[in-house]
Order: sequence, then C-alpha cells, then structure tokens
Amino acid sequence: MECLLGVAFRDFVLIAADMTNARSIMVVKDDEDKLHKISNKLVMAICGESGDTTQFAEYIAKNIQLYKMRNGYELSPSAAANFTRRNLADYLRSQSPYYVNLLLAGYDDETGPELYFVDYLASMVKVPYAAHGYGGFFSLSIMDRYHKADVSKDDAYEIMKKCVREIHKRLIVNLPNFKVQLIDKNGIHDLPPITAKHLAAEEADVPLPEVRVI
Repeated sequence: MECLLGVAFRDFVLIAADMTNARSIMVVKDDEDKLHKISNKLVMAICGESGDTTQFAEYIAKNIQLYKMRNGYELSPSAAANFTRRNLADYLRSQSPYYVNLLLAGYDDETGPELYFVDYLASMVKVPYAAHGYGGFFSLSIMDRYHKADVSKDDAYEIMKKCVREIHKRLIVNLPNFKVQLIDKNGIHDLPPITAKHLAAEEADVPLPEVRVI
C-alpha cells in the first residue's frame, strides 16, 4: 500500500516517496520520511515492513560510510546498489530476511545520474524510471509518456506531480503526501512536497506561493 517513484534524466535523478505510515486499517502518521541519505550523492527510497525498512536502510548507510572511512572515497551508485543487493540476497537466505523494496538514486561524477530498482527478492536492475507499490500501476505509463533525457528540472517536477495526481485520482488507498528529492552533481536537494492540498489548490486556480526547483 506504499508507493515509491523515481525518474532519471541526463543531469539529475528525481525520487519521491509517500509519507503515510499505516497499520492495518489505521493511518498512524502522514509525515513519515522514507527517503534515506546513504552518501553525499546517493539516496535510498525504501518501503516494506516498518522495522525492516529503518534497520536495513541504516545498516546499508553505516556500512557505506565505514567503507569511505577505510578507503578514503565513497562507493559509486552502481557499487552501492550491488552491495545492497548482495546483503539483501544474503539475508533472504537466512532466518531473518528483510522484507523491503527500494529505489537507489545517485549521481556518479563519471557516468552521471543513475537509478536502480531493487525488490525484496534481491533482484536489481538499472532503469530510466521505476516505481514500487500499487501507485506504480498508474504512474509508470505517465513516466513512459513524458520521460526524455533532456527534460529541465521544473518539467521533471511537473512529471512527478502528474504521477502523484493520477495516484490520488485512481488509487483507492489514501496517500496524500509525497516527499521529493533531486540528486545531481551538487548533491541532494529537498524539493517542495507534493500534497493533495496543493494539487487541489492548483486545479481550483487558487494562488499559491511560488515553487522554484533548485
């Protein structure tokens, strides 16, 4: 019932995650942060069992930081994705597997922006755009329709808004708020959250404070 969205372009990656924390039929909170900073230019969006998501994200982040301290440089997004996949695969074959799905979005100084799709069965693939959760049923076609390598940051943010708007319209589950981050050569940037309140105001032509993408 959760949703992760990611789109990679020529100069940056845009990633978003819903902020709903629900248990059974009850919503516990609507400001959950499911985007975890792994390194200066790498973000993990993760969903799944509540305890597993936090523990696994912290485990990966701390081990990647340990690698940096030991070797003097950070892992590339590709290396970090393979390290994450290997750990997920190892735990899958143990008595305490992690039930998590994740997207890894990062920027490599040599190869540029990269986006990796990893599921709870430890399968991994590099993709131009991806989604986890039921929201992907409605957003992947929008990403396929509007994705272009040379899209500007403002237009990329609009594509993400189109995806969230369609999820609000079609999905029976209530996911009102999405946190959005952009990763480029300068690091990680927080963008304004995409919320049902702001989207409704835009459709009603109600003036809102100007949103400027970094």
